[in-house]
This record gives sequence, C-alpha cells and structure tokens, in this order.
Amino acid sequence: MEMKRLNLKLAAALVAAAGAVSAVATPAMAAEEQFVPLLVYRTGSFAPLGIPWADGKLDYLKLVNERDGGVNGVKITYEECETAYATDRGVECYERLKGKGTGASGFDTQSTGITFAVSDKAMLDKVPVETMGYGLSQSVDGSVFEWNFPLLGTYWTAADVMIQDIAKKEGGMDKLKGKKIALVYHDSPYGKEPIPLLQKRAAKEGFELVLYPVTAPGVEQKSTWLQIRQARPAYVLLWSAGIMTPTAIREAQASGFPRDKMYAIWWAGSEGDVKDLGDVAKGYNAITVHNSGAEHDKVYDDLKKFVYDKGQGSDKSGKTTLGTIAHTRGMMISMLQVEAIRTAQEKYGKGKALTPEQVRWGFENLNLTQEKLDKLGFGQIMRPVKTSCSNHKGDDWARIVQWDGAKFKVASDWYQADKTILDPMVKEAAAKYAKEKNITPRTCEN
Repeated sequence: MEMKRLNLKLAAALVAAAGAVSAVATPAMAAEEQFVPLLVYRTGSFAPLGIPWADGKLDYLKLVNERDGGVNGVKITYEECETAYATDRGVECYERLKGKGTGASGFDTQSTGITFAVSDKAMLDKVPVETMGYGLSQSVDGSVFEWNFPLLGTYWTAADVMIQDIAKKEGGMDKLKGKKIALVYHDSPYGKEPIPLLQKRAAKEGFELVLYPVTAPGVEQKSTWLQIRQARPAYVLLWSAGIMTPTAIREAQASGFPRDKMYAIWWAGSEGDVKDLGDVAKGYNAITVHNSGAEHDKVYDDLKKFVYDKGQGSDKSGKTTLGTIAHTRGMMISMLQVEAIRTAQEKYGKGKALTPEQVRWGFENLNLTQEKLDKLGFGQIMRPVKTSCSNHKGDDWARIVQWDGAKFKVASDWYQADKTILDPMVKEAAAKYAKEKNITPRTCEN
C-alpha cells in the first residue's frame, strides 16, 4: 500500500514537472505582428526632403503602437532601408524586405524611378505599392494597376491644379492664351511625369510650354535661369527636390524672376527648402495635398504625449523636422498604410496579421470620412478620401501655400483636377500600359 502511494506521488510529480517544462517550452502565444517596410533617403542630394519625410512615416507607426497597441492588437513592426534616391538601391531594398513577416504590407518607395522599377515586380509578387502624390499617373486606373495606389493625387493632378490657380490669378483660362509657362524639372522620371498633362493643357488653352531639364543633383542651374531671363515666361513651374530647390530659388532671384510667379510641386514646398532663404523666397508658391504642417490637430498632441515625451521621437531635437509640411506628409502616408491594414482586418479578421494581398484589398476599399479623420487626429489636416476598384487615387484635393518669409500660409481654397482632361489621359495611358505588359484589365463595378 505504501509503495502504491509512493508511485502515485511520483506520477503526480512527473506530471507536474512535465507541465512546468511545457510551460517554459511553449510560452503564451506572442502578439500578432504586421510588417511595414520603410524605404528612405536620409542621405544624398534629396536628403533635405527625405529626412523629414522619413521621420514622419516612422513617428506615426511608433504612435500607433504606443497609443493604440497596434492595429486591433496587431503590433506594427518596421525596418528602414536607405536608398539615397538611387533606383538600384531601391530595388535591392524591395527585394530584401518584401517577404519579411507575413509579407510587406505596402511599399512607399519615395521615388518615381523606384516605383517604375518595382511596379512590374509587385504585380508578380502581389505586394501593394503606395505612392501618395507621385509615381505613375496612369496607375489611378485600378482595373489595370491592381497593385499601385497613387493616393490623394498624381503629378498630372498637381500640374492641372497649378494651371487652374494661375488662370484664376490671370482672370480666367482664356487669359492664358499667348502666354509662356516654363517647366524647370529634375531630368528624371520624376521631373518628366507632368509633361504630358502640361502639353495637353497648353494645346487646349493656347499657352506656350517651355521645357528646361536640369541634370541631377541640380546644383548647376545658371544657364537654365539665363535662358529663362531671355525667354521671359509669365510663370515657372518647378519640379525639383532636395538641394535643387533652394538652388532654383536663389538663381531665380539672381536672374530677376519674381518668386510669386513660381509654382513648386509638393516635394519642393516644405520648410526645409526655404527656411534658410528667408525673404529671398518670399512669395514662392507650392502645391500641397494637405494644410500646412503648422496646422494644429489632435495627431500632434498625441505624438507629443505618446512618443516625444517618452524620448522616442525620430526628430531627436523635436525642433528640426517635427511640424514641418514634409513631416506631416510622412505621417499621412503611414496613416493611410495603417488604415488600409485596419480596413482589411474588417474583412479578413480583426487582430490578425495579414498578407500583402489582403492589405491590397484594404487600400482598394479605404473610406476615410470626416468623422474618421477627426478621430485619427487628421481632420483639420486633410480632406476625406475614398478609393475603389477603378479609382486607386481616391480624392485629389489640393491647394496652394505661399512662403511669407518666415512660414508657409494657405493661399488658395481647395482645388480638384479637371476630370474632363485627366480621365481620358489616364484611360489612354493605362490601356497602352496594359497592351505593352499583356495585362487583361479587371472588370470593376465601382
């Protein structure tokens, strides 16, 4: 009897020990994780733009983890990969990061050239490419470009809005007839992208379009602005970024061209482009898809409380990039990525890590109403946006800001591009792309 009792005790002890070993070997299930790749250029000639942009993207992902515990409990993981705005390095980053975790949730390449290079790959790899305000303008057509999302606008919409604002200043579109409008552009896929739209507008409105390519990195522009001085255009549109931008503004001053007759693309319209120029840049116009970075909204309070007050902010001084237009735009890009994940979770399961293909569905079904933007803390920064199968851009609201010598101020109401001009261009270019790449367009119900 005593032996039997001992055997029972031994068996119980062995069971308990096995349970303890099991508890050590099999910990509580780890929280789900969703990977977001961060392509950046903190180095190179575009760094003055790339640094605040990268800081904004990173800061918002930190905020989502710290404030919300991720997306419905799914922690956002991320990794930066430096491209220096070089296409080959961008492709290397894409290849290295596309398969991490459950797969890359989406690539914001931060470069039109890199976008061109990875779009065909993304289609085969089934990975979304998110290009807020840049990339391939025809990729608005989701029936052909299933994996590309040029959210909130393209270089065609930007160029069209610039022409609309110029026409308003001149007293109407008919007043553009006979005038010269120059495009000074970075001689790259990025800089060349608005040309088809401007050529279409020039033919329709009767103005002369004069093109001035600038070789990268854009520090040598004296001959360009000498030509502009001789040609005497009424306005100059500037498609630049990084060190090319302040160089253009200084050369404009040296050649006597008024800065209030200059219109810059959004990547050439942040505080870092003009703050060291002060009054030299006074009057300089830029287009933007949101209100100025200084526009106060709840997201800034949350960022301070949950990230910067804990010493986790990407802008270590808290005074260099935080609050600038470029930093705000970076946060918007990450917010759109996060909301695509959240939207996809509604379909594929809350609290679950998703595949890139599932996140793609989220990008295609975004519906950020004013109420949702207010809740996220972006209600005063941007306008509502809704995407669909056929429309991967969503809504393309844009406005003009102007440098007053110390800060950018909103200088216009909201515009939208003229669909009667843009839509046929998108359809034609997308159809051509589909034919070249042997793509059968999807049938979209919306």
